[in-house]
Amino acid sequence: MEQLFSYGTLQSEEIQIQVFNKLLTGTADQLLGYKLKDLKIEEEFGMEDYFVAIPSENPQDAIKGVLFDISTEDLDKADLFESKSYKRVEIILKSGTTAWIFIER
Repeated sequence: MEQLFSYGTLQSEEIQIQVFNKLLTGTADQLLGYKLKDLKIEEEFGMEDYFVAIPSENPQDAIKGVLFDISTEDLDKADLFESKSYKRVEIILKSGTTAWIFIER
């Protein structure tokens, strides 16, 4: 199993059905030392507003999100879903769990 930390759209049940064809179960966690930045991504019908995690100069900054246990195949699906504006990296969450996260490219 893989660990994936989501702070955005992958928390949506509608998006989970679209991407993984099932609902995911997860637990609340936090990513310390990061903050969110606004991000515009070109979609099929124009520019859409999103946000992306970036390292913060303040180690007390934190991003709240959900930690999901997913299969390697589902991690591949998440890679396809996320735009080229994001890259997947491993991080350590407040809980001490090592997980994948999508951050600014």
